[in-house]
Amino acid sequence: MPRTGFTRNLLRPTTGDESHRVTFVELFFDLVFVFAITQLSHSLIDEPTLLRFAEVLILVGAVWWAWVDTTWIANWLNPERGAVRGMLIVLMLFGLLMSSAIPEAFTDKGWLFAISFVAMQLSRTTFAYFSFREQGRQENALNVVRIIIWYLASGTLWITGGFADPEQRIWIWVVALAIECVGPAARFWVPGMGKSPMETWEVSGEHMAERVGLFFIIALGESIIVTGSVFSAQPVSWEGFAALLAAFVGTVLLWLLYFAHGERSGSAYIASAESSGSIARATYTYIPILMVIGIVLTAVGDDLVLAHPFGHHGETDAATAAIITGGAAIYLFGTTLFKRSVGGPWLLPHLLGIVALAALFAIAGLLSPLVLTWLVNVVLFVVVVIDEWRYRRLVGADAIRLE
Repeated sequence: MPRTGFTRNLLRPTTGDESHRVTFVELFFDLVFVFAITQLSHSLIDEPTLLRFAEVLILVGAVWWAWVDTTWIANWLNPERGAVRGMLIVLMLFGLLMSSAIPEAFTDKGWLFAISFVAMQLSRTTFAYFSFREQGRQENALNVVRIIIWYLASGTLWITGGFADPEQRIWIWVVALAIECVGPAARFWVPGMGKSPMETWEVSGEHMAERVGLFFIIALGESIIVTGSVFSAQPVSWEGFAALLAAFVGTVLLWLLYFAHGERSGSAYIASAESSGSIARATYTYIPILMVIGIVLTAVGDDLVLAHPFGHHGETDAATAAIITGGAAIYLFGTTLFKRSVGGPWLLPHLLGIVALAALFAIAGLLSPLVLTWLVNVVLFVVVVIDEWRYRRLVGADAIRLE
């Protein structure tokens, strides 16, 4: 007789369509993170300073772990079960509270951000523990216990930082975020319990790949929202049209860099892998955070260019230049690591693209933000074209071998 009231098997089936299908309640859950990405980008738009950038990086990290950890749990549990749906809806509420606190997370609402985030982390894993235990999955349950112990350690620091002075908060939260990041890499090692076996991390590769792709769509959507919102609030002008077009083209190029071929290759790679858990940990847990940071910075850059296409007397200040070129470079580096992690080689065009973006940053003071954005787009376009050419050549070579 179940001791927790979980009278039904809440685990996701391991065969059939339900084993990898993304459910509507998962998409519903994602709506909170549409709001979170908007809050993050606007926090940097309102104050594009180095300190604010560091603060936003910490918040991006927390938001990402809240989302991706839920994705892991939803890969193991069946969102079509009422109890799991209820759990996801409760997490949505915590996520909404957390997201609402983002603009003032380093001033008056740090406590709200921290408590909401920690509540998400602990309630989700506690629910998963009982779900595994009642089905006799002891190794999986022990894996979750290790995770809970790590969350208790990081959660103590998140909440302590939330109530600390703003000057101390950033340092306390850096340590808390470091614990969140190190945990999966250390396989949640706990003294006396050891590490979690990788067998307990097995996932549906197709589900994980699709979920991460959908999160990228959410993040890219923020660029579209920012572009449309700022453009609609301005008088119609040729420079406004040029900035709008630059922002739109840049968003399309970022989409192509991942979704043209990378997403499909990653999905096929993890679906056929013997150890899906280790690939999901590197490829779909750590690497995507770089791409999310790049997308957020790109959205901020789009806003700055639309608001001031000619900058100050036709020049781009260092902060704006760093955001415009840095966002593209970080995203490009993320896609490079992603494609390498799914069996591809190191892509020289991607790496040279990063070098070209660094060169653009060096001369940004001679260019207006609008011109700089278009030159960044040229670099991304060249990388996309070479990537497409390389892909078609590989597909052609495979077809010849099959003949």
